[in-house]
Amino acid sequence: MEFLSNYGLIILLVVLLGFMFWSSRRRTQKQKIEQEKKARETVPGAEVLMQGGLYGTIVSFDPDNLDRPAVVEIAPGVEIKVHSQAILRVVDPAEGIVTEDEFIEAEANEAGYVAGVASGSISSISDDHARAVEAEHTADPDTDTKPTA
Repeated sequence: MEFLSNYGLIILLVVLLGFMFWSSRRRTQKQKIEQEKKARETVPGAEVLMQGGLYGTIVSFDPDNLDRPAVVEIAPGVEIKVHSQAILRVVDPAEGIVTEDEFIEAEANEAGYVAGVASGSISSISDDHARAVEAEHTADPDTDTKPTA
């Protein structure tokens, strides 16, 4: 009991400082992940919200050089240059444009598909179609394509 009365406040302060440090690191990591996600989604054609409350469509953006201004179209034919940090968030990701995340996922799926076809556990779509046509002809011999006189 004497230990807590002498060192209790110090222990409480150390625990509190440890919690504050942990909380700060966690918040920083979350912000970093959000910024990376925003940078990947900020591609030409994506609709964005800027700090001034303006909505626009990205015309050009360089995620590698954030000092270079982004070009945003706020109305048809009206393009403005804004600092890349002025883009708050991506409202509507670009349709038909492959983001880096989608590309990486597609590569992983393709590698798995190619390995599956090579091992024989997966057949390709063309093989499936050829088998279906072959099965159709063997099941119904009257549908042979013989010329009629």
